[in-house]
Amino acid sequence: MTRSALPRIALLALIWGSGFLWIKLADRGFSPVEVTLARLALGAAVLFVIVRVRREAIPRSRRLWAHIAMAALFANAVPYLLFAVAEQTVDSSTAGIINATTPLWTVLLALAVRHQESMTSWQAGGLIVGFAGAVLIFTPWRTASGLVSAGGLECLAASVSYAVSYIYMDRFLARRGIGSVVLSTCQLAAASVMLVIALAISGARAPHVTTENVAAVVVLGIIGTGFAYVLNYQIITSEGATVASTVTYLVPVVAIALGVLVLGESITMITLAGIALVLAGVALTRLRVQPASGERQPEHTEPGTRR
Repeated sequence: MTRSALPRIALLALIWGSGFLWIKLADRGFSPVEVTLARLALGAAVLFVIVRVRREAIPRSRRLWAHIAMAALFANAVPYLLFAVAEQTVDSSTAGIINATTPLWTVLLALAVRHQESMTSWQAGGLIVGFAGAVLIFTPWRTASGLVSAGGLECLAASVSYAVSYIYMDRFLARRGIGSVVLSTCQLAAASVMLVIALAISGARAPHVTTENVAAVVVLGIIGTGFAYVLNYQIITSEGATVASTVTYLVPVVAIALGVLVLGESITMITLAGIALVLAGVALTRLRVQPASGERQPEHTEPGTRR
């Protein structure tokens, strides 16, 4: 990792980690569907301008757009909406913590659908350590824990959705010769259409507009969903996907810090121990040996993600 990469990785971690805070604030004035649609549309607008400036071509193949739509469903529409719904009842730091389990689900699902044919001893150890951490985080023996509430389960479903999207994109979109920014633009545009339909079905409520929640939506969309894609792409291009993926370890730390400092949320020592184990497990799953010839293993980079 070069020195120039450190500030960009730190900035990306701050943007993605703060996303859970912005969702929490936006939820105070808008419905989850409205929050999700706004962030998707604003993010797509930012990327579309960049694509036009670069004069990059938008794909026209219907079959390719079908794959893009499926990726948009699992990488953007579903998880973004689930996090917005979940944060009506759980802390922003909780959402950031559960989101950190995504790489573990990715490995597990890749094995389940035979996208990854085998598992190294490091990956096996990482899954055991990581899911032990997840058990500590959810503390199922404590029925009063907010993490085992509907909101906690919605965050978990969002993380699994991200994992599905990584595998799907690696299988059907990664080797199509499409630039990452173009692909991201198309995904966000497709997801925006899905949320327009969702809003038409659910209906728009009268928003409680304040400077705070409007600013939260704007920052979440333009910076957290639009600019973050470009920054992540730049890091991957200059440093490689492995270096770029180190932001995974910083995002929950930022989410926890902002939740505690800005929103006054509380974190138990058991939860901190759990997230430490989850991040250790994620690190172990990435210490894999060189895959056998013909074997594909998906990169676990966040799609803006995060988040």
